[in-house]
Amino acid sequence: MLTMLEALDVHDGNRVFELGTGTGYNTALLSHRLGEKRVTSVDVDPGLVAAAIGRLKQAGHSPTLAAGDDALGYPRRAPYDRIIATAGLHAIPPALLEQAADGAVIVAPLGYGIVRAQVTGLGHATGRFLPTPAHFMALRSPVAPPDLDAVRNEEPRTTSVAPHDVLGRLKFPLSLALPGYTSCTWTDDQGQVTAVGLWTADGSVATVDTTGTVRQSGPVRLWDRVEELAKTFTDDIARDDFALTITPTWQTVTYGEADGPSWRLPTLSH
Repeated sequence: MLTMLEALDVHDGNRVFELGTGTGYNTALLSHRLGEKRVTSVDVDPGLVAAAIGRLKQAGHSPTLAAGDDALGYPRRAPYDRIIATAGLHAIPPALLEQAADGAVIVAPLGYGIVRAQVTGLGHATGRFLPTPAHFMALRSPVAPPDLDAVRNEEPRTTSVAPHDVLGRLKFPLSLALPGYTSCTWTDDQGQVTAVGLWTADGSVATVDTTGTVRQSGPVRLWDRVEELAKTFTDDIARDDFALTITPTWQTVTYGEADGPSWRLPTLSH
């Protein structure tokens, strides 16, 4: 959290919007630095917001807090010079871009990383990922359980990409190439991983075990995507080699040079 606040680089007079109030701790730090009148925070959970209001008052702060869809921002107090998210996102919500002042800085978790982007025009921004890894609770949305029975009936094939690759070096790029994917592991009596499962909201499922046996089902062949990433990322990955480009119609993450591998993030709507 402190790394994100440092990247946010607030200055006296900045107006800040925070997506995800949580306990109110981050809100308290922002209020202490900038003054409560310049801080707005929204959380989807009314209970969390009520508790945070009480805690902040005990600490001597009364910033603007509200319960609602935090991805919609809080237009009544826009524009914001700084925007920070404390919930995992698949892309930057367009409402936040619309409520950002020209030149505003946005710091947010995307996948298993943290991006710092600067607004360059209405709906436009560019930025890079911080070197620091991150794993934040995602914005709340219903996720259907995987159909493991269906995938067991699929014809198996072999792979050279091991389960530990998905849990290790490929975890970050996979979170960008397959935004919102969910994973699980199976372990033996000694706690060693014996298999990994992946699934996405469209019903695609893949499983692979330590023998290299893969089964897949659904509209997207998830393990094929994993193998494509494994060819690109053969060594340790530096998160700050990834860049984010935002326009009013699309958001893209690019690795390395401008013509390097890229992944289009999910289109968001209000």
